[in-house]
Amino acid sequence: MIDFASELRKAYSGDAWHGNNVSAIISSVKDRQVFKRPIPNAHTIAELVLHLTAWTEEVISRLMDNMAKEPENGDWPEVNEETPASWDVILRDFHIANEKLVNLALMMTGDQWLENVRHIEGPRLTKWELLNGLIQHHAYHGGQIALLLKF
Repeated sequence: MIDFASELRKAYSGDAWHGNNVSAIISSVKDRQVFKRPIPNAHTIAELVLHLTAWTEEVISRLMDNMAKEPENGDWPEVNEETPASWDVILRDFHIANEKLVNLALMMTGDQWLENVRHIEGPRLTKWELLNGLIQHHAYHGGQIALLLKF
């Protein structure tokens, strides 16, 4: 049986096969880079981290057998303030959400991972497929953040 919590941990803060995990990438961000938009019409690093947090929280909700929906704060939550204190809150919320998800994943049994996520409509996913999608989501947006750091 696959250790699903371990797979999430690798993407979030462990030894990811593709390179740096998303936490390592985010921790290398300098305050002056957080709210910059080096590519017109692209998201800032802060916006990307808010998006990652929103979807991590939604995955937690779905794994707890709540109905699938858009994240509580929206798909792309807005940055409230462009200050170092605001960035600290964004980072804290990202880490809290991911640690909650890892802890939830550790408590789930093999049979629970094979259960379907509750949907009103749309494709049926097992809880494992949902978590695997979030792992891929972390890698994808982590790569975007890494690219923005080069500008």
